[in-house]
Amino acid sequence: MRTLQQGVLNEEAARLYEASKQAKITVLQIGEGNFLRGFFDWMIQECKKQGLYEGSIAVTQPRPGGKPKIEALAGQDGLYTLVIRGLENGQSVERTEVISVFGSVFDPYSEWERYLALGESEDLQVIVSNTTEAGLAYRPEAMVEGQPVQSFPGKLTQLLHRRFVHFAGDPERGLICLPCELLERNGDELRSCVLRYSDDFGYSEAFKEWVTLHNRFLNSLVDRIVTGYPEQEQADAWFSEWEYSDSMLTTAEPYHLWAIEGGSELEAVLPLQKAGLNVHWVDDLKPFQLRKVRILNGAHTLMTPLGLLHDIEQVREAMEHPVLGSLVRHTVETEIIPTLVGMSEDELKAYAGDVYERFLNPFIRHRLADIAMNSLSKFKVRLLPSLLYYIGGNKVPSGLAAGMAGLLRYYKVLRADAGFEGRTLSGVPYTVRDDAALLEAVAGVWAEAGKQSWPQERITLELLGLKSVWGRDLAAEWPALADAVSIELKEMERRANE
Repeated sequence: MRTLQQGVLNEEAARLYEASKQAKITVLQIGEGNFLRGFFDWMIQECKKQGLYEGSIAVTQPRPGGKPKIEALAGQDGLYTLVIRGLENGQSVERTEVISVFGSVFDPYSEWERYLALGESEDLQVIVSNTTEAGLAYRPEAMVEGQPVQSFPGKLTQLLHRRFVHFAGDPERGLICLPCELLERNGDELRSCVLRYSDDFGYSEAFKEWVTLHNRFLNSLVDRIVTGYPEQEQADAWFSEWEYSDSMLTTAEPYHLWAIEGGSELEAVLPLQKAGLNVHWVDDLKPFQLRKVRILNGAHTLMTPLGLLHDIEQVREAMEHPVLGSLVRHTVETEIIPTLVGMSEDELKAYAGDVYERFLNPFIRHRLADIAMNSLSKFKVRLLPSLLYYIGGNKVPSGLAAGMAGLLRYYKVLRADAGFEGRTLSGVPYTVRDDAALLEAVAGVWAEAGKQSWPQERITLELLGLKSVWGRDLAAEWPALADAVSIELKEMERRANE
């Protein structure tokens, strides 16, 4: 079977491919992985298909270990297949496309001068990256002339310095840096790293001033599940249908969101909104971050302990469950969304609807056991603020109280050889992964309760009184919450024993 290369393209795909090969390099992409190929590169493809974008992308890997993927991509003429599949408006969709946005694919470690030469290009406008949170970090490194440093921010600093020198500090030659790493204020962090490396490398104050004043490091929030290479059986079926194989094949969900702190004038550089994409140029990312944490992440944290206690394994199963799925929807819509004061209720409900569809995607296997790690800390950040919105009121929100009860019951653990072990409501053992000190505190209460035969009300008061876990004494501040959670815990055990 043929490998995906230029020769297998149909007429329209061949046209787009040739356009990219002939186009000027306008974007340097640091990151060859699945996410950018299923997110940013797909967006540029959408722009090019509509005749809105004429540039192309040079892609390199951020770490030496990425060389095999870069070589595989180069061996396929920079082409790869993206399959987008999932739910849209309740309907199952599957769309397949060959992405052809790369004008250059190379390894910066073996072609260092080629990488630095991009800094001298008058056409280069944007640098986009996804190097993981660990990749966007400052780590002291010695610089040796003619050799790349290992870190992404360090290599970016070297490229920017080459550009500064070549253009004699021209204010008009600054670049737009768009980090996609899942790090809060990622643009600010990237700028900070570049300035620290500038000091380490002995670069001038004039260079640092040029970096700060004439280059834009934009904070952004990205959201799309890119599931990568599918199971081999599915891949082989597609290859048979397409009559070519593709080692760089990747899959993604239909949903996508990119919120970027920057003015709409940036559409002239990247016409993403004009292409109809779910991209927002905004003054402040906080509303987007807040709704994601409270609704999407909050729903995950709500369903996970309860789902695992009831022997449910996947997010999709939890949402399809007649009781738990209804609880999640009820809690999000009637208890969490009202706490997001100042935000459009209609927009929040529409966003929640998108979240439900994403959770129900039959092509994504999202294990609750994977989400469960560090659930105590996650609850404190994702659900406790919504719960505390109601403190002092006449009524404790029932869904959030049920979520709290599920969390406390899931953390009914004892120390074992494999760590801290609990049991589901049907008696199946599981291991809890969390901060050791937090686990010790919660396990200590459950252990003492067992020794002393405490009633459920006493256990709940002790658990909610753990300041080391919650940052406050919830039992003392909100006795009604303790009562509601105790009732939920007793009811949970009663139903399990029926």
